Amino acid sequence: MKIRTAIAAMMLLAAGTALAAPEAKAPRDPEMIDIQGFQKILEQNHGKALLVNFWATYCEPCRDEYPMLNELAKQYAAKGLQVVGVSMDDDGDLILMRRFLARYKPVFPNYRKIPGAEAEFRQSVLAGWTGTMPVSVFYAKDGRQVGHFIGEKGREQYEEAIRGLLAGRGSAASLEK
Repeated sequence: MKIRTAIAAMMLLAAGTALAAPEAKAPRDPEMIDIQGFQKILEQNHGKALLVNFWATYCEPCRDEYPMLNELAKQYAAKGLQVVGVSMDDDGDLILMRRFLARYKPVFPNYRKIPGAEAEFRQSVLAGWTGTMPVSVFYAKDGRQVGHFIGEKGREQYEEAIRGLLAGRGSAASLEK
């Protein structure tokens, strides 16, 4: 009888602990932004060297490049680099986007573009951007857009651009490779 009582007591204790434990927070979806939201991100990061990467889960080069960007964000954060991601995924890709972010656990904030007005949004970010991805846009500490990458680039190209950006040498000519 004592064994049954002890087992029952342990089961009640375990159940009570499980009930009292705080709920695990489900990861939040990235905040939705439009052109004004993007401008607000730029304003919030004024005074920082900024790399904004536009990606989508349906874009294979984006998926390939993203883990490297996460590593670079970790590596250069202490030196003053801020990285921001903007998902261009549609509502139909939400589950894939959530899984992607859960898998890579980015150390930098991510946002999601509000569906609609695609061309207008792209042109407000980067004149001449036709929709090819990934796209990374570099901003100097004073908020000036100083260069960009269209399409997948390697770690060496990113590191060269980031070092120049942090040293204040960022220019469109030096980053558009």
